[in-house]
Amino acid sequence: MLRLSALAALAAVALSATSVSAQSGRLQVGVLECRGGESISFVVGSVTELSCVYRPDMGPPQAYRATVRRAGIDIGVTAVSGLIWGVLAPTREIGLGDISGNYAGFTAGAAIGVGLGANALVGGSNNSIALQPLSVEGQAGLNVFAGVAGLELRFGR
Repeated sequence: MLRLSALAALAAVALSATSVSAQSGRLQVGVLECRGGESISFVVGSVTELSCVYRPDMGPPQAYRATVRRAGIDIGVTAVSGLIWGVLAPTREIGLGDISGNYAGFTAGAAIGVGLGANALVGGSNNSIALQPLSVEGQAGLNVFAGVAGLELRFGR
């Protein structure tokens, strides 16, 4: 049952990614995959460090570091988190390190055992890059959150 729910959520996210891309005039230029470790959350928010790899449609993979900050209701402890975003840009000409920058958006979700959440963010160079969830995050632990998320994406390891 949980697997079926996860697949349904993934399908809904994929359909919304296509819709957002078409409406915003942005093209999907690659995928950003991030993994992180344990996170301890407080009532007013949390901070999580992630290691990321941007896999552009054209060109070699690029390493990034990300800091995710959530402000709002965020309570609990989680183990490993994994996020996969489609990277949407106004042009296919994305150079080395070009998706670096600050991103913001609304986030909500819950984790009891293994949980699901979705995080659509806009930012980067002149707020021209969008990160649209392709895969919901898998968290192991106990956590509930809703609020504003910020992501700082830095080029390099």
